[in-house]
Amino acid sequence: MHIGLIGLGKMGYNMRERLRSKGIEVTGYDRNPEVTDVASLDELIAAIPAPRVVWIMVPAGKVTDEVITELGGKLSQGDLVIDGGNTKFSSDQEHSEALAAKGISFLDCGVSGGVWGLENGYGLMVGGAEADVERVMPVFDALRPEGAREESFVHVGETGAGHYAKMVHNGIEYGLMQAYAEGYELLEAKDIIKDVPGTFRAWQKGTVVRSWLLDLLVKALEEDPKLSNIGAYIEDSGEGRWTVEQAIANEVAAPAITAALFARFSSRQEDAPSLKMVAALRNQFGGHAVRPPRTSP
Repeated sequence: MHIGLIGLGKMGYNMRERLRSKGIEVTGYDRNPEVTDVASLDELIAAIPAPRVVWIMVPAGKVTDEVITELGGKLSQGDLVIDGGNTKFSSDQEHSEALAAKGISFLDCGVSGGVWGLENGYGLMVGGAEADVERVMPVFDALRPEGAREESFVHVGETGAGHYAKMVHNGIEYGLMQAYAEGYELLEAKDIIKDVPGTFRAWQKGTVVRSWLLDLLVKALEEDPKLSNIGAYIEDSGEGRWTVEQAIANEVAAPAITAALFARFSSRQEDAPSLKMVAALRNQFGGHAVRPPRTSP
């Protein structure tokens, strides 16, 4: 199978390499000449055999809108576009309808795995027609971790369902990171605790709070035990906000996710240890940039 991949940032680059390692032929296009396989979108389309499959991994919002509009003017009837970015689910229907008018199919795919996906594989949540999902199942199987498909892949439902599921996933992620981070600050604050990194390390096996995020927390503390090189300024990608908006719209109480989102806002005014830990965790799993401390350590 041969697909096109638009957007070779950290995530897209790693996805291209994983697909190739699993026997999927990939032609990638990016404006960065150091990573792109072709010089233009026209060259990308010419390189892929019809009916084409084009996977988009670009920033959500205006950039995604522009790429989909451009593809709609260049692709042919029977081609398929997959949006693997963090697009807001409500935009998927618009993208799907615009492409369908030209005979082009569309899938939305929530992708989780961050910078570790190349080695470990990605969790995938897909929205769209069953026939389109089956058509590109070899691609999904190449991207996901080894093992039972249902443990890392789900066809969630109709158009928009994949990105909605990923939105909720990220909202949960906000809450989990905030809980670990508050625990970190509580341990740091008590003088009888002499080994904070060791405490978290001892939770990695056997305890009910063990997780991959906990493993990354331990890794962050091994690299910088006092988080002295990290400022407590935390960006939010938008998905936490959308999750809270949907909680309100559907009258679902989501106090943990909402509080975690608000904590990110407060991080922009103070340098609390718990918020430094959230910043460290985002850097560990997603490669998100961190800021230096507001004052030198």
